[in-house]
Amino acid sequence: MQTFLRIWLGQIISVVGSYITDFALGVWAYQTTGSLTLFALILVLTYLPNLLISPFAGVLVDRWNRRSVMLVADSVTGVTAIAMMILVSTGNLEIWHIYLGVSISSVSNAFHIPAYISAIAQVVPKQHLGRANGMVQISRAMARILGPTIAGFLIEAVQLQGVLLFDFATYFLATIALLSVRIPDPKPSEKSDRKTVNLDRIWDEISSGWDYVAARPGLLGLMIFFGVTYLTEGMIQVLFWPIILNFASSSELGIVLSISGCGMLFGSLFVSAWGGLKRQIHGILFFVSLQGLCLCLGGFQPTLFLAAIGGFGYLFSQPIVVSSNQTIWQCKVPTYLQGRVFALQGLLEKSLLVVTQLSVGPLVDRFFEPMMMPGGFLAETIGQVIGSGPGRGSALLLCGVGILNLTAAFIAYRTPRLRRVETEIPDAIAPTANAVSS
Repeated sequence: MQTFLRIWLGQIISVVGSYITDFALGVWAYQTTGSLTLFALILVLTYLPNLLISPFAGVLVDRWNRRSVMLVADSVTGVTAIAMMILVSTGNLEIWHIYLGVSISSVSNAFHIPAYISAIAQVVPKQHLGRANGMVQISRAMARILGPTIAGFLIEAVQLQGVLLFDFATYFLATIALLSVRIPDPKPSEKSDRKTVNLDRIWDEISSGWDYVAARPGLLGLMIFFGVTYLTEGMIQVLFWPIILNFASSSELGIVLSISGCGMLFGSLFVSAWGGLKRQIHGILFFVSLQGLCLCLGGFQPTLFLAAIGGFGYLFSQPIVVSSNQTIWQCKVPTYLQGRVFALQGLLEKSLLVVTQLSVGPLVDRFFEPMMMPGGFLAETIGQVIGSGPGRGSALLLCGVGILNLTAAFIAYRTPRLRRVETEIPDAIAPTANAVSS
């Protein structure tokens, strides 16, 4: 665990730095252009390049040493931060520079994330994988809570160039942490032929990740089930803020988001200390069901109390669900295939997030909101329960998303191959893993 702890501490610093920079660049872009469309394009470019490159990145992660991949990815992102700092300092920063920088970071993350998750299974004993994955969620929760607050302070104190310098410093510290450890390669007999690099072989290796999953109905069912959760997550990202802003102020929204972020931190701490159920799939199904109930609660009535409770419960469950899922895949997929399999999951996640982010707005504006306005099709029926007027169409869709989560969890539990995925598929890693540290 010592090797993992060194990597983890460096990544906490790096992830917080990334959240700070993303927040600061978003504020600069919106304040400079005044265009919501140009601002939204930053969010799209956060996912789109990652989505396009992920299948190839997963193959290369499995060919190369995972530590080397993480070092290169962090270095590229750090250099990008320095380049943008120079542009800010010289007064030459333009919106297209931010688009380019965000795209480069998105590509770097396509390599970094599967390398990081795969490396965990190589250095952490099997019995501690649940705790280790929970600790990864702690870093994301801390970044979610601290990032905007620290960014707001730094923007006032040192302006955007200072924020970018701070971001570079976080990547530098993460690099030092990575240099202090060694991560073993997969066994020589399991590795791909590194000397052979051509499109046909790379495509075969991309396909091998999918073939491994498709040949195991339990894992395929788990991937499809998580596709539903990714779909609902993308909808929530678009719906939650407008629902609250239709009956509360921006400062009250900030309070609700802070409370929700605390839920993610507490959930991460909980799963890190607990490690999850012996059967991780039971934990996944239970907490996805809890998320569904929380979403229904958050959209039920326009009150800050219900929104805060719903947001807290949803994000409390999120790190438990994610860490339990990662633990199953880390145990059931051989280490030499994990890069491409986790990249495949990332491709599915980013695809559904982009689809929902682009489609939920028109869906709400053209259908759900008109139906819930006074005199609308559902205003006199469902509107009597959840309220009618501005924002209640979004609330109705949020409740629908919650019901979708509950339905998906029920169907998953009634699917024997998925419910028994941990017992039917033999582990691909030994009970303990040998961590090699310098």
